[in-house]
Amino acid sequence: MRTPAQLAWRQLRRHRMALIGGAVLAVLYFLVIFAEFLAPYSLDFADRERFYHPPIVPRLWDAQGVSLRPFVYSTTLTDPGLRKYDVDTSRRYYLRFFVRGEPYRLFGLFPSSMHLFGVEEPARIFLTGTDQSGRDQFSRILYGSRISMSIGLLASAITIPIGMLYGGIAGYYGGRIDNVMMRLAEILIAFPGFYLLLTLSAVLPTNVGCSTRFYLITFILAFIGWAGFSRLIRGVVLSLKEREYVLAARAAGLDDFHVIVRHILPNTSSLVIVVATLGIPGAIIGESSLSFFGFGVREPCSSWGNLLTAASNLPTLILSPWLLFPGLFIIVAVIAFNLFGDGLRDALDPRLRTG
Repeated sequence: MRTPAQLAWRQLRRHRMALIGGAVLAVLYFLVIFAEFLAPYSLDFADRERFYHPPIVPRLWDAQGVSLRPFVYSTTLTDPGLRKYDVDTSRRYYLRFFVRGEPYRLFGLFPSSMHLFGVEEPARIFLTGTDQSGRDQFSRILYGSRISMSIGLLASAITIPIGMLYGGIAGYYGGRIDNVMMRLAEILIAFPGFYLLLTLSAVLPTNVGCSTRFYLITFILAFIGWAGFSRLIRGVVLSLKEREYVLAARAAGLDDFHVIVRHILPNTSSLVIVVATLGIPGAIIGESSLSFFGFGVREPCSSWGNLLTAASNLPTLILSPWLLFPGLFIIVAVIAFNLFGDGLRDALDPRLRTG
């Protein structure tokens, strides 16, 4: 006899797209954790002579023949207006792994200067090109993933407890309490979410640090999201409160708070997991949109949204299309979360299980 968790895991393993989404998320969070080590340059590194530099892709052959080691060429700016670079093919600069570079603190604790890869100067390795200041886009995408990939988790960590408790109380007591609490929640739900997000973000102080602004935006996202989640919880609690084990807990003399917290809300866990997984992409898009319009994370901090601001000018984008690479990461992350969330929903819902 399999437990519900074992049945859910078996169903999830059969959901190929969910497994692909989960694998992509695992890779993205690996990039988040080891960003300093994986990035060839620091967040603030800038090569002023290589602004708007196109991507440099390591190659394995040239006119001299095939090479067993990936290599790049050094480049020199020849036309700043058209952003043209002259490539010096007379010398190969080989890609080296586990090289010493700019110092950093791994996990914010352990000092190190080891980077996964790099090339010898004067050559550079810009996998996704550079921005207007000559900063490596790939390194900044890795650093920016920390904000973009974590803000959804933190917002959900705030939204879920508030929504569960609020919706649990409304559904459990019903009647006038339920009516008042749900009407208050519906007032918040009635506001267009994105415009409310813009309005609240616009009143944030401009002189706060990156970390403070990140947490303020997280709270705003959580404030907007808890009301809709509480309605879902309330609907589930309305059906659960009449179950025999809940009636038995009441008969045993447990107070209402313990009945709600210990016997009702734990049975909403499958809904919570699915809603959290599917809600994180919304937070990622919300933060990215705010940062793109200048109301979210700002320089010198990096997030996928504020990296995209460099691509907001059409003439610049035509000459430097690689500035859209951060948007590709946003798309991949959102699709991966949705695929994984769909698989979790199917796995946790007994009506959708197969076999």
